[in-house]
Amino acid sequence: MNLLKLSWKNIINKPLNLLLSMVLFGLGIGLINFLILLNHQMKSQFDRNLAGIDVVIGAKGSPLQMILCNMYHIDNPTGNISVKEAAPFLNPKHPLIETAIPLSLGDSHKGYRIVGTDYSILKLYDGKIGEGKLWTNHFDVTIGKVVAEELGMKIGDRFQSNHGFQDVEGLLHEHEDGFVVVGILEPTGSVIDQLILTTTKSIWDVHGHEEGADEHADHAHGDHDHEHDANGFNLVDFPDEEITSLLIKFRNRTNFQALNLPRNINENTDMQAAAPPIEINRLYSMIGVGVDALRNIAIIIALVSAFSIFISLFSSLKDRQYELALMRVMGAGRNKLFLLILLEGIMLAFVGYLLGFLISHIGMEVLAHYAKSSYRYSFTGWLFLKEELGILGVSLLIGIIAAIIPAISAYRTDIHETLAR
Repeated sequence: MNLLKLSWKNIINKPLNLLLSMVLFGLGIGLINFLILLNHQMKSQFDRNLAGIDVVIGAKGSPLQMILCNMYHIDNPTGNISVKEAAPFLNPKHPLIETAIPLSLGDSHKGYRIVGTDYSILKLYDGKIGEGKLWTNHFDVTIGKVVAEELGMKIGDRFQSNHGFQDVEGLLHEHEDGFVVVGILEPTGSVIDQLILTTTKSIWDVHGHEEGADEHADHAHGDHDHEHDANGFNLVDFPDEEITSLLIKFRNRTNFQALNLPRNINENTDMQAAAPPIEINRLYSMIGVGVDALRNIAIIIALVSAFSIFISLFSSLKDRQYELALMRVMGAGRNKLFLLILLEGIMLAFVGYLLGFLISHIGMEVLAHYAKSSYRYSFTGWLFLKEELGILGVSLLIGIIAAIIPAISAYRTDIHETLAR
C-alpha cells in the first residue's frame, strides 16, 4: 500500500476528528476566499462605472448618496435642481467643462430605472446600438441589454412607468400609450446595461411638470405628443423645470480652476458637487473596517483549525505507536514515517481547503442572487481568481506546519522500546 492511501485511511479512521478539523478549516478558508471574491467583483463594478466622470452636481444632501444614486443607480436621489441653476454648466463653450450630461430620475419599470438624458451618456460607457435605434421621439426608450434579457423585452414593446424605484402596486403611471422600446444597446458590462434611457421631457410629461412650459415647441402637437422630435429639444429652454443631476467631465483635470469648481459650487450655490473617486474611496474605507474584522475572524478560525489538526495528529500517534514500530520492522525507514504524518497534515488541509472553496463560491452565488434582485448588479459565484491558488498554497503550508511536530515524533519512534511495551 502506498503512502497516500495509507495516509487517507489513517485520516478517515477517526471521522469525528476529521469532521471537526474540516469544518473549522473550511470556515476559515471559505470566509477569506469569499471576501476576496466579493472585494474583487465590487471593486471591478465600481471602477468600471466611474466612467471618467470628474464631478456630479445635484441637490444638497449626502455626497455619497448622490454618487451612488446618479452613477451606480443603487440609492435614492438627494432631490432635484432647477434647469436655471444647471444651465451655466450645460453651456458647450464652458471653459472648464468638456461634457455635462443631464439625468432625470424618479421612475422605473419592474425595478429597472428609467433615466431621462441625452445621447452623450452613451460615450461614457461606450454604449452602441445593438438592435433598433436610439430614442428619437419623446416616450421612445432605448434599453440596456440586461433589461432586455431579464424582462424579455423586444423592439415595439410598450409599458407604463412606475413611480419610484420599486415595483409597487398602485404606483403605476397611467399615461396614454406609455413608453415604447425602439432600441436595445449592446452589452457593455457597465451600469448602462441595466438602464432604460429616454428623453428628459418624457420624465417631465409623465409627472405633468410641463404644462404650459413648452408652448412654443408643443402647442401644435399637444403637451403629450409622442411624435415630438427629441433632437430639437434644448434643456435650457425650460428654466423652471427640474432635473436630478449633471455628470461632469473636465476639459483638463489638472486645471486649478477645475479642481476648485466643486468647492465653489458647494459654497456659492444651492447645489452640491461631489467628486466620485473621493466618495467611492470613502465608501471603501467604511466597508473596509467590516471586511478587515471579518478577515481577522477568518484568520483566527484558520489558526484554531490548524491547532486542531496538530492535536488530532499528535494524539493519534499514541494509538499508532505499535503500528509505526511494525512499519519500521517491515522495512519502512524513519523518513517514510516522517513523510506519512506530513502527508496526513497536507491531506487534512487540502480537504479543508476544498470545503472552504465550495463554501465561498456557493456563498458568493447566493449573494449574487440577492444583489441582482435588489440592486440589479451582476455578481457571480463562479468566478475563479488567481489569488485562490495562493490561498491553496497557504492552506497546504498550514497543514505542513500543523503536522511537523507529530511527524518529528514519528521520525523518532524507538522500535525496541515500543515493541517491548
